[in-house]
Amino acid sequence: MSSEVTAAVLVESGRPRPYASSNPVELTRLHLDEPGPGELLVRVRAAGLCHSDLSVVNGARPRPVPMALGHEAAGEVVAVGGNSAFTPGDHVVLAFVPSCGTCSQCLDGRAALCQPGGQANRDGTLLGGGMRMSRADGCRPYHHLGVSAFADHIVVSERSAVRIDEDIPFDIAALFGCAVLTGAGAALHAAQVRPGDTVAVVGLGGVGLAALLAARAAGAAEIIAVDLVAAKRERALELGASHAVVGGEEASTTIREITEGGADHVIETTGVPAALEGAYAATRPGGITVTVGLPEPDSRLTLPALSLVAEERTLRGSYLGSCVPQRDVPRFVDMYRAGLLPVDALLSHRLDLTEINTGFDRLATGEALRQVVLF
Repeated sequence: MSSEVTAAVLVESGRPRPYASSNPVELTRLHLDEPGPGELLVRVRAAGLCHSDLSVVNGARPRPVPMALGHEAAGEVVAVGGNSAFTPGDHVVLAFVPSCGTCSQCLDGRAALCQPGGQANRDGTLLGGGMRMSRADGCRPYHHLGVSAFADHIVVSERSAVRIDEDIPFDIAALFGCAVLTGAGAALHAAQVRPGDTVAVVGLGGVGLAALLAARAAGAAEIIAVDLVAAKRERALELGASHAVVGGEEASTTIREITEGGADHVIETTGVPAALEGAYAATRPGGITVTVGLPEPDSRLTLPALSLVAEERTLRGSYLGSCVPQRDVPRFVDMYRAGLLPVDALLSHRLDLTEINTGFDRLATGEALRQVVLF
């Protein structure tokens, strides 16, 4: 048996902007299979737009099409497939790496590097294999990162879901699935910001501002916010940044001047190699440069190799904020409740699903912080 759902499906990558005119993402009626063993049927209540979605739309990160997009979401469990730790009515946040819990990476506490989860995401399937949506002609759209959240109902692996309390609004809860996990995790897990540290954040979208909020919660003495967009720099100052710097070639020099030699931690979120090179240059000897941005697959990085040894530098990549979603989503929700992570401040636009292409235009031009589609 199956039900009918409406989903936002990418039909072709690389169409020209504005997307509101070229319509790379189409609203499509699809059949949705019932959940199998270890799977959940979820009514999506809110789903965020992220650069990881945009990079598939614009072709920067090639993925098979047609693909049902969306990976940052919150919703309500409607049905479960077989025995499950979840029950209908549970509120859940969905994470974009389904962690199997049994591979060597999962057992080592590195859920973001789950081997079966990563393979499923690359294949465009659920963790258990295969696709759960189909068009009337029999074609099955691929899943985006195991979630495909731009749909009113979805089937996901229960390993993609984290139960949350019902008092968290869905539009806020959705942000914990990617923006908060990635940004706050980068600051707290990858950079390991400590009280008194100096921190710079390069790129002030939802992920960058989440990193800023987490650095502030960790007790950073100075937080330098870097972006090309003036409105984002102003927002960062409102959220606790001590300095705001215009992005570009001179940013690293300015950061070194402010911090008298470089920041202890520099977190880069843009996925632009030049920005990462600048972030590395803005990091003090002995410091840590963390990158969470996803560059195009053929991008290359040029760094002074001697500095890694002679200055004891650390350059660290962080995927999913180096988090374990089942552990860290509840932790970050508790920090939100306590006022330490006011992630509601990241939400700049609420959309209807019919506005999805306009939302991607807004994301591409840098106008938005975090946009959420409400169902």
